[in-house]
Amino acid sequence: MLLKNSLRNIMAGVAMLAAVPAMAQQNYASDSATIRKIYNNALTSTKSYEDLRYLTKKIGARLSGSPQAAAAVEWSRQLMEEMNLDRVYLQEVMVPHWVRGDKEIGRIYNSKQVGSLDVNIAALGGSVGTGEQGLSAEVVEVKSFEELEKLGKKNVKGKIVFFNRPFDNTEIVTMRAYGGAVDQRGGGPVAAAKLGAVGVLVRSMTNDIQDVPHTGGTRYADGVEKIPAAAISTKGAEQLSSLLKNDPNLKFHMRMTSETLPDVLSYNVIGEIRGTEKPDEIIVVGGHLDSWDIGEGAHDDGTGVMQSIEVLRLFKDLGIKPKRTIRAVMFMNEENGTRGGRKYAEEAKAKGEKHVAAIESDEGGFTPRGFGLTGNEAQYAKLLTWKPLLAPYGLHDLEKGGGGADINPLKGQGSVALIGYLPDSQRYFDYHHTEIDVFENVNRREMQLGAASMASLVYLISQYGL
Repeated sequence: MLLKNSLRNIMAGVAMLAAVPAMAQQNYASDSATIRKIYNNALTSTKSYEDLRYLTKKIGARLSGSPQAAAAVEWSRQLMEEMNLDRVYLQEVMVPHWVRGDKEIGRIYNSKQVGSLDVNIAALGGSVGTGEQGLSAEVVEVKSFEELEKLGKKNVKGKIVFFNRPFDNTEIVTMRAYGGAVDQRGGGPVAAAKLGAVGVLVRSMTNDIQDVPHTGGTRYADGVEKIPAAAISTKGAEQLSSLLKNDPNLKFHMRMTSETLPDVLSYNVIGEIRGTEKPDEIIVVGGHLDSWDIGEGAHDDGTGVMQSIEVLRLFKDLGIKPKRTIRAVMFMNEENGTRGGRKYAEEAKAKGEKHVAAIESDEGGFTPRGFGLTGNEAQYAKLLTWKPLLAPYGLHDLEKGGGGADINPLKGQGSVALIGYLPDSQRYFDYHHTEIDVFENVNRREMQLGAASMASLVYLISQYGL
């Protein structure tokens, strides 16, 4: 069996090499050797993992505007300055400053029984509070905005709207399931308030049934009353839905003391290695430095930040001289505003900078699967020519369509290709935006493989462009 597997791997390698006539054989051999060195270094160095430990354990959660976010800015700046890069600098950006306040209280009162049932809730980012005494009201459950509209004001006014549309678990890629449910969190409070609701509960954004609430940003609209909004754990959502079937008149009590304070000055943190032949052509690799205020922001997006810095470390440590400039950007405020990404794109446009590619890691530090690219046909075709170099490392998924919240504002600035790093998605939403997104739940080897994957693609783009 081992012999058969070895022969199969050899034949697959020969077939892949033969499938790339455009790549000179000597270039293929040289590039393959360089990529092997990148992986060897990444997989035997614990630097990025230990840096992640410091970021999550010593600094902790890093919500925009918080002292921890400010500490993370200074720490990551110093970290890159110690690497002797060609340039390290801060880019000013004003960010929102929302604070959660006291631990939230969620409680179901069944009108048919004595007593109550406590359930876990978490205020949605940006939500107003309920006041010190909290809010109690009857609950109406819906699974869509259309269902809410059909209920109308007479059935919604004065009540808490409970959005309970689950993930579609038939989706293989869980990001698609997330995309099919997250509109409840973003748009639920406004839709409910327009019909006179006094509060909103949203089923947590996860495909798992667990007792952990998943926070995340929500939005309000001018001219529409701001009502308190919270995520309820999926276990709590199942309990509430079941109880409502037997007791439509039950009441839910929620208490949140969250509030929004004045904006705060913060920064994107940027480090770069100048290109030797085409320094004006820029390749961005980045993640977001901020996180939600519960948990430690380990997978979201501590791993993306450390992987991006690791790309620069690998180039420096291996003495790789990129032909194009490589710039690692630690974006601020992805979670509740994306102001860092928009500020970066705004300044790039004002300076007339030429970005050839931007790669974002913001889907967790799990096993690498590939990359998704948004660009023109020629760019995608070029990415496919590198598959023989990338596939031996598990990077089989080279898809059309990719990017990320922080690099998407660069779209339209020349012919920049927007690329999303794609790790395995099955476990991400177990931890996403929760108190269990902690360092202990990051696998060191998976994170290292991700950094090597990103560095390998950056190397190829730096050599050949897109």
